[in-house]
Amino acid sequence: MEERYRLMINGGVLSPGELKYICEAAEGLGLDAISFGSRQDIIFPEKIDESKFNKFDKIQFVKPKRDNVENIASSYVSAEILSSTSWLTSDRYLYILEQFKHSPRLRINVIDPKQRLVPLFTGNVNFIASEHDDYWYLYLRLPGWKTTEMYPALIYSWDMDKIELAIENILIEEPETIKTVFELVNDAVDTNNRTVDKPLEVPFYPFPYYEGMNRIGADRYWLGLYWRNNRYDLPFLKAMCDMCSENKIGKISITPWKSFIIKGIPKSAKLQWEKFLGKFGINVRHSMLEMNWHLPVNDQEALNLKKYLVTNFDQNDISTYGLTFGITSFDSDTYNFTSVVIEKNRQPEIKGDFKIRDTYNLLYAKNFDPNTRDYIMHVQDVDKVELPGLLMELSQLYFEQLGSENEESEDKTLKKETIEEEVYQCSDCMTVYSEVYGDATQDITPNTPFEELPPSYECSICEAPKSSFEKKVVLKEKAN
Repeated sequence: MEERYRLMINGGVLSPGELKYICEAAEGLGLDAISFGSRQDIIFPEKIDESKFNKFDKIQFVKPKRDNVENIASSYVSAEILSSTSWLTSDRYLYILEQFKHSPRLRINVIDPKQRLVPLFTGNVNFIASEHDDYWYLYLRLPGWKTTEMYPALIYSWDMDKIELAIENILIEEPETIKTVFELVNDAVDTNNRTVDKPLEVPFYPFPYYEGMNRIGADRYWLGLYWRNNRYDLPFLKAMCDMCSENKIGKISITPWKSFIIKGIPKSAKLQWEKFLGKFGINVRHSMLEMNWHLPVNDQEALNLKKYLVTNFDQNDISTYGLTFGITSFDSDTYNFTSVVIEKNRQPEIKGDFKIRDTYNLLYAKNFDPNTRDYIMHVQDVDKVELPGLLMELSQLYFEQLGSENEESEDKTLKKETIEEEVYQCSDCMTVYSEVYGDATQDITPNTPFEELPPSYECSICEAPKSSFEKKVVLKEKAN
């Protein structure tokens, strides 16, 4: 299938004026609709006349595979409307995204681990917010790597662009380990890294419903819009951009689920927006059965399979609330980020006029949480007609175990004994030295006791000397 032209939308965020200009450009190129991609980019769903590109000098038309350009995905869309890390506000996202001035060759994610709408680990370079203000975990899965690895230091917000660019520049050396990447990046750029003092915690939340008019606080609303065919009519989008401008709404956010969200609609304008949606005949009450799917772009076969499965779910009155589904194929190079994956197999080569029916594998994420990145094979080589029943079976399994992981961990916590543990904390900035992680910023290997640190050791944040660290006693669960 021929690759379509796309527009890279930094972090999936753009202003109403920018979206309106894109719509006008699409009209000038002979289109009547645009689509959204899973990387929060904009897709021109049909062939366009390349000779007219020079009329729209504010737009860079790319084909990611051909041009080796990727989009930056972010969870800006979830700020203020879903659970979030306290310091990671909408404004903070925008400041951070603004620093990325180059066109990245790697897929970059800038993500809050406390939200559920945007996947965490689908990039080559995944910045995941920590509890420390303006510091991020970094998880890498570079081209050719089979697993995602944690960078051994926390990254400062204002170093993210130069560190990502340094990673791109060292790809020519084909680094195979995270240690090699760390050493090469440190040689290339000066950074304000912070020591890793505890593991990343990613809480489990069921997948949210993201459509319709929803309240934010006392006097504002957010609006989520989803069209099942992923073709958003240009006249509607242009009129919507004008409405946003009238209501002083500064940003529109694209989701990875081929939908978009408008935040900050004034309470006084709610009726005006409802009349506007009614005028254009916009449905804002799709079933979760339809909205929680990730499909390849412009793949009619995948869309037909989704319709077949959703119809079966609907006829059997099955709930899939909190679950997500993806359709992929044996030759896909994208990372799965749904609870359940339906994978089409390669057809065997058969001589003659025999027609071979497609077969599928069915996988599900461990605990039905895509952020575990661990997929379990449920069945292999099954026919299409078997899929509805098997998916309903998985849906029942999900609801049976929903919450059991939390209950199990709570029981274990109650049974575990607590012991006192000595740690060392900087008396100036409260940074904790963790023996488990060591301090990669100063070449201190994991499992190095504080007493064995060299006299020249300094706090990675405030550069206080080793003598500024004070021994503290904390309670810790005793390992079984």
